[in-house]
Amino acid sequence: MKYNEKVTNRMKRIEGQVRGALRMMEEEKAVKDVITQLTAARNALDRTAALIVTQNLEQSIRTDEKENEKSSEDLVQEAVNLLVKSR
Repeated sequence: MKYNEKVTNRMKRIEGQVRGALRMMEEEKAVKDVITQLTAARNALDRTAALIVTQNLEQSIRTDEKENEKSSEDLVQEAVNLLVKSR
């Protein structure tokens, strides 16, 4: 799958959030602030994973249905399984 600029930009922002959390830890910032930053990064990862699965599902439905490899229902089930697994 080719990942578009939207997804890669999200990952770069997440990388910045994680680096920010690490810097906060090195500076001995308050636990509440560090956890807030880590929670934001985790939520961003979850949303990015959902976006990737959604884009892949859309692409798979268009490709696989034309080639009669898998039904839409099977593809949706695979996508749901990926999302559940990511949690």
